[in-house]
This record gives sequence, C-alpha cells and structure tokens, in this order.
Amino acid sequence: MSEENSSAQLKNGRRHVRTTLRSRIKLIHPLVGEIILHTNDLSDSGVFVVAEGQELPRLGETVHIQVQDLPVEAPIIEAKIVRRTDIGAGLEFIRA
Repeated sequence: MSEENSSAQLKNGRRHVRTTLRSRIKLIHPLVGEIILHTNDLSDSGVFVVAEGQELPRLGETVHIQVQDLPVEAPIIEAKIVRRTDIGAGLEFIRA
C-alpha cells in the first residue's frame, strides 16, 4: 500500500490503516454457535468479516474469533461488533 493511500484512509476517520486480507475465521457466539466466515480486511484495531448469508449477532454484541488454517492453533480473541453492513460486520478487538 502506498503512503498516499495510507494517509487517505487515516483522513477518512480511521485510526489504523486497513490491509486487504482474505482468511477463514471462526466466529463464536451463543446466538449463532460456531460459524466459519471470511475476512475482508484487517487493521491493528479490528477486522471486517463477510457474512456470506450467515446470521450474525447484533450490533454491540461481544463475540470470540479465531483465525483458521494456520500451522498451529491460533488464539481465540474477544471482539465487539461495531458496524453492520449488507455483506458483513466490522469487529473491534477488545484488549485485555
């Protein structure tokens, strides 16, 4: 990503630069159980997941997520749904 694109993203109210990343991710929540989604982009503060027709928890709900298909088991991370769109949801990582 060029420095110009990075600056444009931050001027649009973003705290962190987003990087396009397509990866399988498990989302865990009592309402939906465990579902596999795909990421669209990632930043230092969160990730956007594509719902692909799956039901997602409501805005403001806390979920747990885990990246899939790594050579070792990834940690389970707590996140909050902070944005919903027609195609998915923006999740903000909750820092311990």
